[in-house]
Amino acid sequence: MKQSQLFTKTRKEAPKDEVSKNAILLTRAGFIHKEMAGVYSYLPLGLRVIENIKRVVREEMNNVSGQEFIMTSLQRKELWEVTDRWDDEKVDVWFKSTLKNGVEVGFGWSHEEPITDMMKNYIASYRDLPINVYQFQTKLRNELRAKSGIMRGREFVMKDMYTYTSSDEEHQKIYNKITEAYLKIFERVGLGEKTFKTFASGGAFTKFSHEFQTVTESGEDTIYLSKDKKIAINKEVLNDEVLNELDLKKDDLLEVMAAEVGNIFSFGGAKSEDLGLYFKDENGEEKPVILGSYGIGITRLMGVVVEVLSDERGIVWPKELSPFRVHLVSLGDDEAIKKLSEETYNTLVSKGIEVLYDDRDLRAGEKFADADLIGITTRVIVGKKTLESKMFEVTDRASGETKELSLETLIDELK
Repeated sequence: MKQSQLFTKTRKEAPKDEVSKNAILLTRAGFIHKEMAGVYSYLPLGLRVIENIKRVVREEMNNVSGQEFIMTSLQRKELWEVTDRWDDEKVDVWFKSTLKNGVEVGFGWSHEEPITDMMKNYIASYRDLPINVYQFQTKLRNELRAKSGIMRGREFVMKDMYTYTSSDEEHQKIYNKITEAYLKIFERVGLGEKTFKTFASGGAFTKFSHEFQTVTESGEDTIYLSKDKKIAINKEVLNDEVLNELDLKKDDLLEVMAAEVGNIFSFGGAKSEDLGLYFKDENGEEKPVILGSYGIGITRLMGVVVEVLSDERGIVWPKELSPFRVHLVSLGDDEAIKKLSEETYNTLVSKGIEVLYDDRDLRAGEKFADADLIGITTRVIVGKKTLESKMFEVTDRASGETKELSLETLIDELK
């Protein structure tokens, strides 16, 4: 992509109606556009980051035998009435509507009910289990106060996974594997050192759950952290019983603010009993299927990465998420520099390296400021010095480390 052809533009001023760091930086850098409170459009740069997050998550979900599919956003009222989660007094985030034929429907905020009902077509025997399915889908939640930019929205992209097993033991094995997969995901997106498995309430799902919380001052949750054991307890469930179960003492825990980036729930057989999902075991006995549910907010994760990893100059993307692998910056109006820049751009692209090429007619200071704001992992400068030495100045956005490389060495390092 040539930056001159990118329809979005950077902004020097912060949006007047935004207070969160992630929304301010992502808007200024041209990654998102606010439609209304809690609702954002994702522009070309933002979409590339979302797709990179999905790629990382998809790879780890496939590594634990997940099968990707996608279900509908429209929800049948009767399914949720059966499980007592249609009533707004029980679940207060529903968006609902009425079809022209008078039928009431809801817009998906989660999918345990429809997926469990669907599985009645595919599960009859223990031989059909386990099943592990996941999807990436836009969810709609009628949040009373949409805030924190893309970290808490009314419309957002989510990865939700559902596992169906024949026993609690089988469920626990898969649950543990997915827990490890989540930790790998957060490590790959640059949040590994600040993200902790957290004992928490199940909210509208179950009595208890595990969250994955990333330590950040912009977070909405208070957690009590044990760095030694790399686990935490959400303030809402902090009590002596939980402390004893985890062999922790409150005085040894660090109180911090954190943002939830993932959660996992065990439903047992309750949801299957409600909806009539049973299987026959080896002895022909009919039993309810055990359900697990596992979520990661994709767009929320994008916001948390910006909150945690950005600096005073702008966004700092980890390599796995960077919208482009290289930001190629051409300096000067010399025709020889322009020619070398074009040749370098074409060579990198021909090698399968994704490049944002700043070919705009702007001063060096403006280009550097935009490059810092956008936050692409690797910056490559083409200027007069490059013409003379045939060496490219290459800067790492996160560390600020700069080195000079030949084009061949640069390509080897990038690939």
